[in-house]
Amino acid sequence: MEVQHLSQKELADRWRISPYTLEKWRMRGLGPCYIKLGNRVVYRLSDIEAHEASHTHAGTSQPIVCQEGDV
Repeated sequence: MEVQHLSQKELADRWRISPYTLEKWRMRGLGPCYIKLGNRVVYRLSDIEAHEASHTHAGTSQPIVCQEGDV
């Protein structure tokens, strides 16, 4: 199976945030894991999906992770 990667811009577009926000998160150790190749930063799709799953909640009062298909 081929590993899929997203660029910083592609991830920013996916999450509708600024690419600069991703840069700030990397400096602070936040966000999904990334790969630095020279000056280029890429994110594995599997790491993005894992990060999204770990930040999925059932409600504001209970940080319960939802199962896939619940939301």
